[in-house]
Amino acid sequence: MTIILFGVFIALLLLGVPVAFSICSAAAVTMFTGYGDAKMMIIVQRMFASCDSFSLIAVPFFIFAGDLLANGKISKVLVEFCESLLGMIKGGLSVVSVLAGMFFAAISGSGAATTAAVGATLVPELKKRGYREDSAAALVAAAGTIGVVIPPSVPMVLYAVIAEESVSNLFSAGFIPGIIMGLMLIGIALYQAYKNDYPKGEPFSLRNVCTKFVRAIGGILMPAIILGGIFSGYFTPSEAAAVAVVYALLVSAFIYRDLTFKKLYTIMLGSAKTSAVIMIIIACSGPFGWALANWKIPEAISAAVLSVSTNKYVILFLISLIILVAGVFMETSSAIIILTPVFLPLVRALDISTLHFGILFVVGIAIGMITPPVAINLFVASGITGLSLEKISKAVVPYLIGLVIVFLLIVYVPLFLPGLIV
Repeated sequence: MTIILFGVFIALLLLGVPVAFSICSAAAVTMFTGYGDAKMMIIVQRMFASCDSFSLIAVPFFIFAGDLLANGKISKVLVEFCESLLGMIKGGLSVVSVLAGMFFAAISGSGAATTAAVGATLVPELKKRGYREDSAAALVAAAGTIGVVIPPSVPMVLYAVIAEESVSNLFSAGFIPGIIMGLMLIGIALYQAYKNDYPKGEPFSLRNVCTKFVRAIGGILMPAIILGGIFSGYFTPSEAAAVAVVYALLVSAFIYRDLTFKKLYTIMLGSAKTSAVIMIIIACSGPFGWALANWKIPEAISAAVLSVSTNKYVILFLISLIILVAGVFMETSSAIIILTPVFLPLVRALDISTLHFGILFVVGIAIGMITPPVAINLFVASGITGLSLEKISKAVVPYLIGLVIVFLLIVYVPLFLPGLIV
């Protein structure tokens, strides 16, 4: 049954069938092979049951909030504030790109939205000041991967629902990895700045900083309200997502005044399409998960792997390799929904924290956003700049190597320092 389930799934993917329908069809073929048509009604039941979770309300709300910010002035004023702080150093605008990506990550919960918001504002400015356009686009795309690591994070919500883990705990644990990823990208960006002799920006001015801060205060307060509300217990992550939408609407409409009804309709339509794609994948994963559980496929895979080695360092390396490869060929949400039920029994058998595993899973799969062929951040950066995907893919290699190093640190360091992931 394992061969049938995964064989049909992979075959359909290779034929170009959308991921959601490949998942559901693989489950249907496996059920029909095992039981005939006796249990086919389970497909419909499990599709509805898999979407019946209060935590999933956060997904469309965070996507909508991120799209509101990505298409408004908030991203621009945040970038201007970051530049007023660090623009004066050599290659300072590269550092600003990463910091803006980190800041936007704390608002949007989406890698693509982070890349779009920061890239549309900064890449033209970087090009104008003499930065290599392909390298600038690659840096913005790499910084976009932090969008799903620093909370709020849509992939973390999906993992939490499947693994029955606390969303708040995952959000709390996402800060340190996200900051380390940002520092790595800043280090690489500064090295390239000195190597290519990139220019300095305007001299530091306290008056300029204060002016930019006042203009950006509406955007700066958003992550403070969302994350502060979650961690103080005033509202749940799902409620925080709704608060994020209301706040983004109010700020865009009344503070920056860049939101028209026509623009709002366009943003809502785009958010609805993105949410629908994710939700249909979640729905179709229900029958797939039932097939996995019914034939005890994760337990069989776990036993097979443990028969090769019981060393958790070796097993984690193999799992990490699979996650990185999955990110190359699968979209982030799809990979988490499909692979989490497969890996969890193995992770629990090795007595590895499911919280630690959730963080390393999200970081590893986020790297897939800049690894072709399924590299959503590179596609976004390509759309913004007009550069070919091949050119940006070559420029992103140094940042990709740096993020893989950070990923391996996140995989192994908490094993030696268990209190690091709490």
